[in-house]
Amino acid sequence: MNARTLVPLFLAGASGLASATVVNQAITEAEVLGAQKAWCQALVDINSAYEQGGQPAAKALAEKVIDSAYGYQMGAVLFKPTLTVAPQTFRTTRDGALAYFVGGDAKYPKDTGFALKGWKQCEAKNAAVFITGDSASSMGNVVMTDKNGKVTTVDKTWKYVKDDAGKLRIVLHHSSLPYSGS
Repeated sequence: MNARTLVPLFLAGASGLASATVVNQAITEAEVLGAQKAWCQALVDINSAYEQGGQPAAKALAEKVIDSAYGYQMGAVLFKPTLTVAPQTFRTTRDGALAYFVGGDAKYPKDTGFALKGWKQCEAKNAAVFITGDSASSMGNVVMTDKNGKVTTVDKTWKYVKDDAGKLRIVLHHSSLPYSGS
């Protein structure tokens, strides 16, 4: 077939062909909000696992959470956790994320386990959600309450894409403490 033969076929459309498979990777606001709610619940659940079964239980759950919520199987994730310091500020690997959430990794000696801080409640409060087809970004605060009622608020930016199975994955996660004005 040459280009002159293809043009009429293209213009004729798919009539007469078997039904086509349609791939739609568009992301909805409901999916973004659901992912944020699931992330917050996972933070509380990892802490609960820690309180009930110690660091091994927390680590096992955190591994499942990271594998289901983040896109490390797709490549590097742009993860800048709240309480990290140079030279390990950025966590582009699964191992780095796991160490941040539950500690216990000698390669990350300053990590004490952010998810093990006694969190009992967590809520995402978006300033904005920007969805453009197959990717979505959100920016706002995550408000966490510990077992003593102390509230910690962090500034949070997430970016989501869908994997080949159509599951929403975090591919960018930036978190920082709000500017204190000093």
